[in-house]
Amino acid sequence: MGIDLVNSFISWRMKKRFHQIELFMKYPHEVQNETFFDLLHKAKNTEWGKRYGYGDIKSYETFKNRVPLHFYESIIDDVNRVRAGETNVMWPGEIKWFAKSSGTTNDKSKFIPVSEESIEDCHFKGGKDLLSMYCHNNPQTKIFSGQSLRLGGSTFVNDARNESYYGDVSAIIIENLPFWVEMRSTPNNEISLMDEWESKIEAIAETTINDDVSSLAGVPSWMLIMAKRVLEKTGASSLLEVWPNLEMYMHGGVNFNPYRKQFHELIPDANFKYIETYNASEGFFGIQDQSNSHELLLMLDFGIFYEFIPMDLFDGEDSPTIPLSEVQLHKNYALVISTNAGLWRYIVGDTVRFTSISPYRVQVSGRTKHFINAFGEELIIENAEDALKLACEITGAKVNEYTAAPVYIEDRQSGGHEWLIEFEDKPGDIHQFTRILDDRLKELNSDYEAKRHKDMILLPPVLRCARKNLFYDWLKQKGKLGGQHKVPRLSNNRKHLENLLSMNASLEQGV
Repeated sequence: MGIDLVNSFISWRMKKRFHQIELFMKYPHEVQNETFFDLLHKAKNTEWGKRYGYGDIKSYETFKNRVPLHFYESIIDDVNRVRAGETNVMWPGEIKWFAKSSGTTNDKSKFIPVSEESIEDCHFKGGKDLLSMYCHNNPQTKIFSGQSLRLGGSTFVNDARNESYYGDVSAIIIENLPFWVEMRSTPNNEISLMDEWESKIEAIAETTINDDVSSLAGVPSWMLIMAKRVLEKTGASSLLEVWPNLEMYMHGGVNFNPYRKQFHELIPDANFKYIETYNASEGFFGIQDQSNSHELLLMLDFGIFYEFIPMDLFDGEDSPTIPLSEVQLHKNYALVISTNAGLWRYIVGDTVRFTSISPYRVQVSGRTKHFINAFGEELIIENAEDALKLACEITGAKVNEYTAAPVYIEDRQSGGHEWLIEFEDKPGDIHQFTRILDDRLKELNSDYEAKRHKDMILLPPVLRCARKNLFYDWLKQKGKLGGQHKVPRLSNNRKHLENLLSMNASLEQGV
């Protein structure tokens, strides 16, 4: 079969699915209601199903009154049992795959169960639907004439006794891809799943420069490193010189805005397409379905039942929830999911804002906790507090206030984190303090550790000392003195930090 014929056939298959997408766009509440009862029916004979009486739940009200909300910390014991090979605990049958990510308060990593149904009906379906929407919006596409260059993580043996595995959700998807997708992808699985990133980037650059790459897929921070290595090896000034048929980049995982300018420089084509996804370890939630929009269509038939907590009422596991039918435009909600992998009323940690309710489209607006996730490091407040505590204990320092924000990747440099700390007692050796802080963050957070590996994505943190009372004066200037107002400890942008640094410099100079 010729390349053009293959492209036409796959494009036609992708377009057929679009009619089903239109169905849930037109009848969202009916589709969510069907998903809700299907999940309960399938799990009614599991341990959780019997614990909460899934078999006789007839309404959403009964469900939310009977089944408590959960953070990862409150389900970890059951997850560990599933990892050890126990069956029918949270979802029917045995679960062999676990998506590893950071972000827990008490553990370096969390391990999210990924069932066969979740792989097939959620994560795979998300990829196919993205391509369906792309083909619908770009009927003349030649994307299937070339190969998709994918950047994924790695997988590791979880338990050899029951042949179970853990790894990045991207790696789990790659491991389970059907053969026909594998045929249209590059590099091969052996390279894609390498666990040492520096070697992986080198191998990907080496093996793909002679391929006909038509699309890219991966987290922006790593994709940028790979792209720059390709240009170094080839001497090309843009990726289009290496891959002239490149037409689309599928990205997600972090905010793309800080990377947009650099990608435009690497791919100087006004018609090049950037497609954003909302794909997490817990599930595939959203896809950018409109070419010139930064909104994400909420995917309603992926085996996920959605609930939402209004952020002005957020109180952890005691929060009130509402179904999709009751959300309002432009309000921030914490995302709660029940899934075909056995997560029940699980608080993901993300907040979303609805920009449309016909159909339902969202933007990811933040997190329920302070965090930095500019490069996929998922640094949370608990990590920061623990690391600072240890650095203070070892160096004899005392911290009054602090804030931290990302330093974005520029040119051929890696990114990093910049910390502004107001000490009550300064450490004798500020460099030692910084090293301890950095090392402890690596111990606590596997994603931070991965991004710091050989300084490929994150350089060592930059620490700056604030003058006495800087943070107090900053809050006072903003009219936010008082118990309910707090310094933002971690921010995913530099707005607060730049403002504080400017005040610090001005006051030091007597301005």
